[in-house]
Amino acid sequence: MFDIVTIGSSTIDTFIECDDANIVAVNTKNFKNEFMAYPYGAKVEIDGFKTAVGGGGVNAAVNLANLGFKTSAIFKIGRDFIGRTIKEKISSGNVDLSNIIVSDDEQSGFSIILVSFEGNRTVLAHRGANGNIKESDINFDAIKNAKWLYLAPLNGESAQVLDVISKFAEEHNVNTTINPGSSSLKKGLKYFKNILRTAEIVVMNKEEASLVTKIEVRPDTKEVKYSEQFIHPDILSMLDELKNMGAKIVLITDGKNGVYAADGNKYYKCPEFPAKVVSTLGAGDALSSTFTAAIQYTNWDVEKSLKMASVNAASVVSHFGAQEGFLSFEEIEKRLSESPCYRVETIKAV
Repeated sequence: MFDIVTIGSSTIDTFIECDDANIVAVNTKNFKNEFMAYPYGAKVEIDGFKTAVGGGGVNAAVNLANLGFKTSAIFKIGRDFIGRTIKEKISSGNVDLSNIIVSDDEQSGFSIILVSFEGNRTVLAHRGANGNIKESDINFDAIKNAKWLYLAPLNGESAQVLDVISKFAEEHNVNTTINPGSSSLKKGLKYFKNILRTAEIVVMNKEEASLVTKIEVRPDTKEVKYSEQFIHPDILSMLDELKNMGAKIVLITDGKNGVYAADGNKYYKCPEFPAKVVSTLGAGDALSSTFTAAIQYTNWDVEKSLKMASVNAASVVSHFGAQEGFLSFEEIEKRLSESPCYRVETIKAV
């Protein structure tokens, strides 16, 4: 019996550092976007590179095992060099690999991460076998006998098993955390509501929450400074709409602005824990999986769990590689004790 089973992607990530990347901002009245740009047709020198194992399902599994949970990971790889490398690297940790899926005719996942001088990144991703997890691939007995199920982003054809897995977990009283992928969210809230209803914890970033709820975050105007309010009213609307689907706790991450949460009793605003950012890849996986573990560790103390998750995420962004920098609960507690001014703001839900 496992404390937690994770399902999600596995990849080999190659990080490319280049300080010559240009960050180009495009702004309109109601729209803002930024692009990483290189001179077209040029040969660009890089400042360094590094290769590491990644993927949402694997990142979460390694983190949860490091936090002391008996963890099994379900992910799909090919019978290729990348797949063998992923399996070899993870086997050195405490994650159970008896439930992984190996494909004879698909390539394993691979990503190239272009890192800017600011620490942000653009990811060139090949899903490979990650995008083709079938219902018949999954060991449902492992899920049935676990205390928690952690669903990392499942994209491509793999997203079709979300409904079945979440329903199965609910029927067998397995607590579920869902950190959904874009393939599922593009189908909208009507499709996703049954999945959300089964979850104890739902985690999305602001853009994903906007995609599924169809609520856009309005920019400040001369008349109204939304950014000066406790939580932007459009983000509050997102939290409410997602919470009303039945999940016990909803988290929306917002990059440098931290993370917002709702549990039906309070709204929470947790700032980003201070860190020197080297790469933001894996921050979301670290935050959502640590929050899941901390909820169990703190007996459902949302406020403390948010702080613990933010500390661990800050440690991860201080390193290259989505699995570097993971802290134990003892180390997290120590960092929090050394930062007594770090706190979560709350207001009562109406």
